[in-house]
Amino acid sequence: MRTSGLAALAAAVLAWSLLAAAAPVEAADMARTISVSGQGEARGVPDRAELSAGIATIAGTADAALAANARKMTAVFDTLKRLGVAERDVQTSNFSVQPQYAQNNGDGPARITGYQVSNQVDVTLDDTKKLGPALDALVGAGANQINSVSFDISDPAALQAKAREAAIADARSRAQTYAGAAGVTVGHVLSIQENGGGGAPVFAALALRAHAASTPTAAGALRVTANVSVTFELK
Repeated sequence: MRTSGLAALAAAVLAWSLLAAAAPVEAADMARTISVSGQGEARGVPDRAELSAGIATIAGTADAALAANARKMTAVFDTLKRLGVAERDVQTSNFSVQPQYAQNNGDGPARITGYQVSNQVDVTLDDTKKLGPALDALVGAGANQINSVSFDISDPAALQAKAREAAIADARSRAQTYAGAAGVTVGHVLSIQENGGGGAPVFAALALRAHAASTPTAAGALRVTANVSVTFELK
């Protein structure tokens, strides 16, 4: 009985010794990695434009303001149709009816003097060259609110792929710099995590010139970005 107990104790001590010896090796193996971030971007010329335009009308009654607004907005919709803008590319984004008040010096309740009706639509143009003529035509049709102009790329997938490739290359370059300084070399990629990204306008300017034959616009370029975190093996 005493002999078997000693044997069991010896086996336990041996197993613990083996685990203790293996632990530093395993920890060292786990430590032979490097994690870095990488950024990449690709630029492309926008192929479509988006604008927000509308009509604001004021009249003594809400009904009169609404009727005037409806007549002018009908002219705006007809103009967009003549420009070849599809119905799916025109969407009402805001509609409001608001009372207008006379200036009040604090003597009694405010007095309503009329009503303002605002109707706004968002329009997508399938060609940036249509933007100037569209602005001219909309203003000519009665639009008195041009709220925003922006540019977009209809299919950014190819640019996104280039940005991701550039981000991976940037991460590897950083890893090689650090590894070289530490006297080791970079091995295989162990993991890649994308940290977000997207499109950001580099230059999207709208220039307006009074009494111009056609409103000049500049589409500029759009930048698509990618950000990754990469873990490399070290040798």
